[in-house]
Amino acid sequence: MAQVILSSEIVILETESVTLPKGFSAGGIHCGVKRKRLDLGYIVSEVPATVAGVYTTNIFQAAPLLVTQESISKENKIQAILVNSGNANACTGEQGLMDAFEMQSDFASELGIQEHLVAVTSTGVIGEPLPMDKIKMGIKQILKKENADEENFKQAILTTDTCTKQIAVQFKLDGKMVSIGGTSKGSGMIHPNMATMLGFVTTDANVAHEDLLNALREVTNTTFNMITVDGDTSTNDMVLVMANGLAENIQLTKDHPEWGIFKQGLQIVCESLAKKIARDGEGATKLIEVQVDGAFNIDAARAVGKSIISSNLVKTAIYGTDPNWGRIVTAIGYSGVPVEPKGIKVSLGQYPVFENGLPCPIVEEEVKSYLEQENVKIVVELNQGNHSATAWGCDLTYDYVKINASYRT
Repeated sequence: MAQVILSSEIVILETESVTLPKGFSAGGIHCGVKRKRLDLGYIVSEVPATVAGVYTTNIFQAAPLLVTQESISKENKIQAILVNSGNANACTGEQGLMDAFEMQSDFASELGIQEHLVAVTSTGVIGEPLPMDKIKMGIKQILKKENADEENFKQAILTTDTCTKQIAVQFKLDGKMVSIGGTSKGSGMIHPNMATMLGFVTTDANVAHEDLLNALREVTNTTFNMITVDGDTSTNDMVLVMANGLAENIQLTKDHPEWGIFKQGLQIVCESLAKKIARDGEGATKLIEVQVDGAFNIDAARAVGKSIISSNLVKTAIYGTDPNWGRIVTAIGYSGVPVEPKGIKVSLGQYPVFENGLPCPIVEEEVKSYLEQENVKIVVELNQGNHSATAWGCDLTYDYVKINASYRT
């Protein structure tokens, strides 16, 4: 397992397999919700874990989200997560709620734990009832030894994703080695303010619930809430963090002298997963990063970044390697942030393209060549203050239409 030293405190584990910290296990199977691919997965902790969650802002929250939020509210702990893909169990009425509770109850029974210690979530097609006979049979089989493989879990949560997404980091707290691992799914129906994505983060750190929740909310605002693929916010989005305390560090709170190290580790994990989701946008060929500097407050910086990264005209221009800065300036103009046009500078990578209210002279072939790269950066200087924000997205291609035109076939 290769290691990348990110700072004097934190090490990123470059791995495609093991990302689970001490005391966690995972697995998955094919139970028949999807035609062939794995579609039912689990994460289990040896002991009940402190949990924090953030959820979609869509008014139509899917049944599993309602069940999970209700369960977590009982004592802010869970011990297991059960996920199915291929069917979102959203807009399914009372039957959907009953099915979500039944998934929770059946898996809790298999584990021999209380029902409220199981979180459930689903992802896939909206408006169709779950094939509960298949899921119930899958739950009975899923804990068998041959299904206990972390890679199985990562595959089982995917829908239109082209790859799994994972990362793990390690650092010391109170002299104890602590790990944070994360995996996620998401490819389409992605938009800021939680989007069609599921994120599962596990850590063996001992963390107080309220501080863990506040940290997750703060980190989410700069990571998962700063990505977009297509402007659609899903019914099923959820990010859960489980902290089981098996690293045996002194309980972390915001007042702990090493709290900043833990929060930086959480930031690294969530930002990496967010960028991987953006890069894996349906049909995408490029990751686009928008850096906004010089805003008068953080909300303004975020609003400008989101406006640019959400523009279909910007996204198609990047796909076509067209240095059309006019589309970027237009997106800034309708972001809702009051700006002075003559004070704005826009660059594509290292190439300034707009400044002082006028286009900059460019060698078009050079800028087009830059836009052919897999990672494209747009830099905007507002010259209004000292606040910055970064947003991520992807180009918009012909394949996006093909994928979504035949999603249910």
